[in-house]
Amino acid sequence: MTGLQFTTIYSAFESAARQYAGKTAIIYLGEKFTYRQLEEYIDKLARALYERGVRKQDKAIVYIPHCPQWIIIWLALQKIGAVAVPVTHFYGPKDVSYIANDCGTETIFCTDTNFGYITKILPETPLKRVIVTTLTDFVPWWKKLIGVIYNRLPVGNYTLGDNIYTFRDLLKSGGAPLGDIQIDGREIAQLLYTGGTTGKPKGVPIPNILFIQSAFEQRKSRELLIPKGEDLVIQGAPLYHILGQAVGLGSLFSGDCLILLPKMNLDAVFDHIERYRATSFFGTPTLYRMILEHDRLEQYNLGSLRYNFSGGDVLPKEVAKRWEKKFGKPIFEGYGATETCGGVALTPAGEKSPEGTAGKIVSFQKVLIVNPETFAAVPAGEPGELLISSEYMVSGYWNKPQETAEHFISLNGRLWYKTGDMVRLDEAGWLYFLDRSVDIIKHKGYRVAASKVDSALQEHPAVIASCTVGIPDEKVGERIKSFVVVRQDIKGISSYDLIKWCKERLAAYEVPQYIEFRDMLPKSKVGKLLRRELRAEEKRKTEAS
Repeated sequence: MTGLQFTTIYSAFESAARQYAGKTAIIYLGEKFTYRQLEEYIDKLARALYERGVRKQDKAIVYIPHCPQWIIIWLALQKIGAVAVPVTHFYGPKDVSYIANDCGTETIFCTDTNFGYITKILPETPLKRVIVTTLTDFVPWWKKLIGVIYNRLPVGNYTLGDNIYTFRDLLKSGGAPLGDIQIDGREIAQLLYTGGTTGKPKGVPIPNILFIQSAFEQRKSRELLIPKGEDLVIQGAPLYHILGQAVGLGSLFSGDCLILLPKMNLDAVFDHIERYRATSFFGTPTLYRMILEHDRLEQYNLGSLRYNFSGGDVLPKEVAKRWEKKFGKPIFEGYGATETCGGVALTPAGEKSPEGTAGKIVSFQKVLIVNPETFAAVPAGEPGELLISSEYMVSGYWNKPQETAEHFISLNGRLWYKTGDMVRLDEAGWLYFLDRSVDIIKHKGYRVAASKVDSALQEHPAVIASCTVGIPDEKVGERIKSFVVVRQDIKGISSYDLIKWCKERLAAYEVPQYIEFRDMLPKSKVGKLLRRELRAEEKRKTEAS
C-alpha cells in the first residue's frame, strides 16, 4: 500500500476505520476507543462545527495537550476540509495571539486551564469561536474523583457565552449530515508553525497528499518488524510536532493502536509500555538519554518494544550503543524537517545500516547536495548543503515572502527547499548528517530560534543588545546561553531578573539557562552580530575544562 492510494488525510483514516472498526484505536488514562467510536465522534464534531460556520480551508487553532479530543478535533477538521493549526499548549497569550492573527483564524480549541489566555487575546484577534475541553472529558466520574483527591487533576475556570462552546456539548448537539465536500489532495490540511531563524514562528502549509505520503513512508519503514494493524505505539513526541504526527497520528491510517499520555512522565511511560505490551516507541535523542539514566528504569519490563525510532536531532553514538546493549534492540534514525513534512531519510527496519547514518532517502523525496555558496552539485560522497524537493512539496511559508525567498529556490527547473544542513550521501545511498543550520538551537528536541530569545531580551528597558547561542550538552542537545549588553546608567540588573523577564515572554523551553553580561558583542564590518565567534569561544572553554 502506498500513500498515493489516498489523496486526502480523512479518506486514509476512513479506510482504516472501516477495515478495523472494532479494534482499539486509542488508549488514554486506561480508557479505550475503537476505530468505530473514533469515527462516530469525528463525524458528530465535524457536523457541529460545520453548522456553526466552519468551512473548507477555514483555519482552526488546536491549543490543547495530548488527549483523545486532540485527535478527534484534528480529524474532524480534515473531514470538513478545514485547516488545522496545532500549537503547543505551553504557549502564552502573546504567541497564540501572533499565530491567530498571522493565519487569520476565527476558531480555537483550548482547555479550561488556558481559557484565561484566550479571553485576553479575543479583542486583538479575528477569533470568533472558542471551544473548551478538559483533559477528563472522556474519563469516568470515579477516575476524576481520584484525581481531585490526590491533586493530580489540573482544573481551570471558563465561562460560556456567545460563540463559546464546550467540546462535550458540540458532540451532543451534532448537526445536519455533511454534504459532499470535495477536497483536493493539494489543498492545505494544516499549518504547522516552526521557530525558524527569525523571532516570529513561521507557518508551514502542509498539503493533504504530502502528509499522507510522509505517514505511509514512516509506517512502511517498520513493517518488516510489525505488520500493519498489529502495532501498539506510545506517543513519545508532541502531536503539534511533525515527528509526533508522522509516527503517532500516522499509525491510525494503518489500523494500529496509539497510546496517549497527557504529559511525558517517564514512570507513566514505562508503566504503559509494560501494562499494554507496547511494541513501538519514538522520541528525541534527549528522551532516550533520560530513559537510560532514569533511577527506576530497572523496576519496569520494557521487553515488549520491538521498534524504537529517534528523530528531531542527531542521535549520539554513545546513546545508541547504550540502548542496544541494554535492550538488545537498535534505535532507528531518520532525518526530516517541518518544511518537508517529516521524513526525508529513514532507516528501514530489518536492513543492516552503517553507524551514524540518518537513513536512506524515502521514495517520494528528491535531494540535491550542493556547494552552499554557488549551489553547484558536489561530487558524490562529498559534503554539501542539502536541498529537498518533491512533487507535492511545501512551496513556501505562510505570509512570509521574504523568508520564502531565502529558503525556497528554483534550480534545474524544480523548486527546492534549502535546509541549511550540511550532509553527505555515500555510494550506497545512506545519508549522513554533518552539521546544522547555526541559528537554530536544539534544546530537548525543540527548535529554538536564537533571534526570538534575543527579541524578548531586547524588549527589556535595560538591554541594549543581546546574542543567543546554543552550547553543546550531551543531556539536552544544547543549552541556551545569552550574551547581553546593558545600559551604563542602569545598575543592579541581574541574570535572574532577565531570566524571569524571559519566562514571562517565552515558552518554557525557549528561556535561556545562562546570561553573561558583556561590554560589547562581536560584529562584522557591516554591523552583523557574529554568533559564530561566541559559539567558538564557548567551545574553547568546554574543551579546556
